[in-house]
Amino acid sequence: MSKVLLALTSAALLSLAGCASTSEPVATSAPTTFSAEAQAALSAAQADVKAAKAKNALWTTSENALKAAEAAAEKTDSATVIKQAKLASEQAKLSNAQLGYPELKVGQ
Repeated sequence: MSKVLLALTSAALLSLAGCASTSEPVATSAPTTFSAEAQAALSAAQADVKAAKAKNALWTTSENALKAAEAAAEKTDSATVIKQAKLASEQAKLSNAQLGYPELKVGQ
């Protein structure tokens, strides 16, 4: 019984040693900066969200999209920055436009 256990343990250790010696894939270098278009979209979104916040009209969707754009900017993911910044700007502009809507009075 002890020989079988020794053989199984040895086989397990050899298989694990084989797995440990596999080479890691070489990581490609990530870009260190993001595009000018992404920077412009992020700046516009930050300004639009700031304007909506100043009027107490900021929607949480625009705030969350801006946070996602800023997080993507830290990772230099231009495509995500552009997508989320445009969403943040659009939502902030809509929230500002909502202030001009007439008030809804129920029961009159």
